Amino acid sequence: MPDAPPALPEGLTTRPLTRADSRILFDLIAAQEREDTGEVDIEEADLVSDWAKPSYDLSASSVAVFDGDLLVAYAELMGADRADAAVLPAYRGRGIGTWLAAWLRALGRSRGASVVGQPVPEGSAGDLLLAALGYRIRWTSWILQLPEGRQIPTRDLPPGYVVREALEADLEPAHDVLEDAFLEWSERDREPYEDFAASTFGRPGFAPWNFRVAVDPAGAVVATALVFISTESPTAYVSRLAVRRDQRNRGLAQALLVDSFAAGREHGATVSELSTDSRTGALGLYEKVGMVTTGVWVNRCVDL
Repeated sequence: MPDAPPALPEGLTTRPLTRADSRILFDLIAAQEREDTGEVDIEEADLVSDWAKPSYDLSASSVAVFDGDLLVAYAELMGADRADAAVLPAYRGRGIGTWLAAWLRALGRSRGASVVGQPVPEGSAGDLLLAALGYRIRWTSWILQLPEGRQIPTRDLPPGYVVREALEADLEPAHDVLEDAFLEWSERDREPYEDFAASTFGRPGFAPWNFRVAVDPAGAVVATALVFISTESPTAYVSRLAVRRDQRNRGLAQALLVDSFAAGREHGATVSELSTDSRTGALGLYEKVGMVTTGVWVNRCVDL
């Protein structure tokens, strides 16, 4: 696939993103999501927390496209192969998305990546464009929701186990549990604790109750979850959930989910959400606690 992108439409300009762009970028992505799915899942806090990681160089990893002062499109490459991009709906059909895809491929190749991919809503304009450009589906993701008013099911813990808010001493062990679990199926480098800490504790609105852990009778962290309240809607979002491999099939994941849902409701949420994908095999777990699928995304990628 050729790297040279077509020219952008006349009059458009480009520059790297800066941290000061978080709000206008949120507005752009929200407009695209509203057009494609009918609802907005992105939060400005998601952008701010990603950009807070010490290892991430935003200026070297992003491009913003402007029509005058209006941000009309962007692309960003996190690490070597995880891409994100958006085009303002009114500016679609002008070749901007094709230009962004080529820009991302070139940047990925310059970093030594063998593949570059990005999530798009299934059947959306972005999905159709990437399919036409030869991108294949790498995995499928589902957004699941515990609907408003649905009773939270109870789940018993093994004797001596406790689910609670994380303490200071739990934080690094909890990060290890998360990374060990996610790296069983995710092909990426291990996340440094400093990146995790900056993007978690530095997330706008973070409060200690957001970090949940399950501990065994000796006090060791064996499972963990992160749950945040949306700033855009009364929704609690479980952003990460993991159980140590030797502690699985004991009901800990379900107990931690129930705790996360309850904590979210205690802090004003009326619904709870999370996402999972086909690499994890966890869809059935979430359905067992009453969650229903509300959206389907695909990660489309291309070999470089």
